[in-house]
Amino acid sequence: MVKTVVQGLFCAIVPAMEPKRELLRHTLAALAYRATRALEGAPEPFAGYDGAGRTPLQILAHMGDLFDWALSAALGKERWHNVHPRPWVEEQQRFFQSLQAFDSYLASDGDLHGSIDALMQGPVADALTHVGQLAMLRRLFGSPTRGENFYIAAVAIGRTGADQPPPVQPFK
Repeated sequence: MVKTVVQGLFCAIVPAMEPKRELLRHTLAALAYRATRALEGAPEPFAGYDGAGRTPLQILAHMGDLFDWALSAALGKERWHNVHPRPWVEEQQRFFQSLQAFDSYLASDGDLHGSIDALMQGPVADALTHVGQLAMLRRLFGSPTRGENFYIAAVAIGRTGADQPPPVQPFK
């Protein structure tokens, strides 16, 4: 499968990404966007909030572990490792670095050794659930996130870091 890319006066034929792989990358970008919204503005004490099972810090560390694992599966060297949670800011950085590393591999022409379906239903779906938990815990903690229309959010394949654009249409 190929696609034509036109930039200015130049035209190139490049291999097109497999549709499932492209959808997985879009989902990772949506995850990064939503995680940023759930984390931004969270007060430092939120990391240790112990109101509903795991603390936000433990959840975030687990999310970083999920994408370290996803990358190892994609590389054909699947391994799971529970990292002892680091300070809040470091865990936020680690999560986004792990997510970006996984996305970068998906963007490459490297062979996928894990199935896209398994990667989606395992680590990606789990992380989406955890982003919802973080947002819910923010409300329970007394520091709710601001809702927005995620349907029109500026989500872009490849943008998987914490440097997300502002909300397009936040709720009032």
